[in-house]
Amino acid sequence: MKMRMIMILFLLVIIGGFVHGDENESFRKQPTLVKTVKGTKMCVKDWECNKLSKFCCNLTITDYLDVDQFELLFTKRNSPVAHAVGFWDYGSFIRAAALYQPLGFGTTGGKKMQMKEIAAFFGHVGSKTSCGYGVATGGPLAYGLCYNKEMSPSQDYCDEYFKLTYPCTPGARYYGRGALPIYWNYNYGAIGEALKLNLLDHPEYIEQNATMAFQAAIWRWMNPMKKGQPSAHDAFVGNWKPTKNDTLSKRVPGFGTTMNILYGDGVCGQGDVDAMNNIVSHYLYYLDLMGVGREEAGPHEVLNCAEQKPFNPTAVAAS
Repeated sequence: MKMRMIMILFLLVIIGGFVHGDENESFRKQPTLVKTVKGTKMCVKDWECNKLSKFCCNLTITDYLDVDQFELLFTKRNSPVAHAVGFWDYGSFIRAAALYQPLGFGTTGGKKMQMKEIAAFFGHVGSKTSCGYGVATGGPLAYGLCYNKEMSPSQDYCDEYFKLTYPCTPGARYYGRGALPIYWNYNYGAIGEALKLNLLDHPEYIEQNATMAFQAAIWRWMNPMKKGQPSAHDAFVGNWKPTKNDTLSKRVPGFGTTMNILYGDGVCGQGDVDAMNNIVSHYLYYLDLMGVGREEAGPHEVLNCAEQKPFNPTAVAAS
């Protein structure tokens, strides 16, 4: 009888693993490999953080964000009103993030900072891909990742000024696509070069492959708009040290400056505008759902960019 009970429990554990595991199970990491390079501890964590890096010695994203939590953050993305049903998923995000975790994406600092950065990144993504509205079921903030492309493009977004470096391909349309929507031929060209994808000829790749779409968005987060300026990542995690001019322009490390970097005067330096507040609201919403809490977002001047002077005060920066 005792042996029979043990066998039953063993089978239940195995079956439970298959039933509950699925996507989470496929992301189980191998043991960390550790080396010391010039006095610095460096690590590799299987495929998720697979380049020797000090950041790979920290928690990786799957340590604190699993598929169930991802579903909670974007609970309405496959609802009947969504326009990208079945496109976005946890696996696509994790595979994309694996390219950047050795560089510090979601792996910088302690667990709280790591979770805050992912919430901040998702704050931008959720706001820019939402189809939520004021009285939407579950609240308007639950509808992130509702879109993967601009639904009714007003133009092809071909700028002939860049015809020598990023010439427009006949028939290609460079309208907004992705988790942080990409616009214009020069942006598709630059991001395509960075990711080793032919996005100039095939911008449609971004709306056909969620991993590519997340890769492009994380690349934007991790890289500055211009040389000498911070990336959104560096501004958020505290790697960036403001100059005297930055201080006079009210640009400080934190979430507010990530909006300045990504959208310029399309959002920042305009006072208390809805476009800015919507992004901030998504960030706070994700902080709460991830268990960090919005009280960790920082003071008002860190959280928004209402009074910041834009880094790049042009119409192009707002794209």
